[in-house]
Amino acid sequence: MAQTNIKSTALEQPVSITRDGFLPWFSQMLTRYGLLWLCILLVILFSLTTESFASMLTLNAILESKSKIALLALAATTTMIVGKIDLNVGFGIVLWHILVITLQVQFGFSWQMSILIVLAIAALYGLLNGILVALADIDSFVATLGSGTVLYAIALWHSGGRQIVGDLPDEFIALNSTEIFGLPISAFYVLIVAIIMWLITEHTPTGRCMYAVGGNPTAARLNGINIKKYTIVPFVVSSVLTAFTGILISAQQGVGQASVGMDYLLPALVGAFLGSTTIRPGRINVWGTVVGIAILAIGISGIQQFGGAFWVEPLFNGTTLLLSITIAGYAQRKRLLNQKSIQKKSS
Repeated sequence: MAQTNIKSTALEQPVSITRDGFLPWFSQMLTRYGLLWLCILLVILFSLTTESFASMLTLNAILESKSKIALLALAATTTMIVGKIDLNVGFGIVLWHILVITLQVQFGFSWQMSILIVLAIAALYGLLNGILVALADIDSFVATLGSGTVLYAIALWHSGGRQIVGDLPDEFIALNSTEIFGLPISAFYVLIVAIIMWLITEHTPTGRCMYAVGGNPTAARLNGINIKKYTIVPFVVSSVLTAFTGILISAQQGVGQASVGMDYLLPALVGAFLGSTTIRPGRINVWGTVVGIAILAIGISGIQQFGGAFWVEPLFNGTTLLLSITIAGYAQRKRLLNQKSIQKKSS
């Protein structure tokens, strides 16, 4: 499997300011890091125009409210790398956050055992989705839409359409309410998950195989890569990460209700798609996803502090999704042209 030993950046065409000049170098830097610079500019703009934006209160509010979406966006990223979409980053939240509460308040399980049970069931559910996509050869959008709708129906049946409430242990609540250095612990969960995913996807043969499968499954198969394995495993990881996010949501809200979950789906997908336009333009990447979520969080928070109406957030998310998909498609085509140019020169 010689293909797996190639660096993930091997087909990217670096531009040198000394060799190619300032304009080509600046163009590549703007394409690669433009979204990051936009994020910084938005922070400066909102800080100068609103008195309350540049404060620890706003920072904590953004980190607390958007960290769950960031985790779900990273979950979606794992399957997008192999060219698949997992809609259960929205559907799964509904059942997982309800189940971890009912196991404690209705069945008497400890909070630790409840978490383990939910994570184990989520892993099996992710395995099922992976099998539907990899072995049954069902389109990932259709497979996860169908299985997710069934999961949502189970959540409605399980909860009876009512809120599930009860006394939850302080240790369980602390999973979300703890602060480290004055920042919510959920932000550190995002950082840890992002670092682990970045190390795996960018610096291991596993990550290179995932990108190979997502980029060209036929070529990956011819190079001896197990397509089914590298398709199924991301669905398992995505489902477990979604379940962990659901656990954090239940620790935050303290109640289980079937109305929670679907509002997370669109922002998570937007963050992942938007992330493919930066850092590594034209392909899904971990830090791009983090920057994408940061853009959404800062933009929405700033607009709301300007007095934006309640419908501004879904409008912003939908518009950004369309824009990000358009830019990502352009970046992907440009990336493929660069790859073909490099391959011609090397041959």
